[in-house]
Amino acid sequence: MTAGGWLACRGQATVEVVAMAPLAVAGALGIAQVLAAGAAAALADHAAEAGAVALVQGRDARAAVRAAVPAWTRRGLEIDVAGSRVRVRMRPPSLVPGAGAALAATAEARAR
Repeated sequence: MTAGGWLACRGQATVEVVAMAPLAVAGALGIAQVLAAGAAAALADHAAEAGAVALVQGRDARAAVRAAVPAWTRRGLEIDVAGSRVRVRMRPPSLVPGAGAALAATAEARAR
């Protein structure tokens, strides 16, 4: 192989890496979105349980739900208290508009 041919191969590899970079970034963002949806499900479940415990103890269930989740999740938080039932819906943060609403998690707990 001549020196010119070897240099041409090096340029080809650079072009391939640059072409694959957007796909790698898109894949990483997709994985991050799935992880955020899983975290939202776990946090919603925990918050619903905290709200039900607050009802049993005679405290404000909505305040207990808000206190049970990190501050950064409160923007996507919906709380519904009806009788002994506490329902929490949480939208995970997302970079793609509408993805958070599509991946929202709902959890319900009852005070007994």
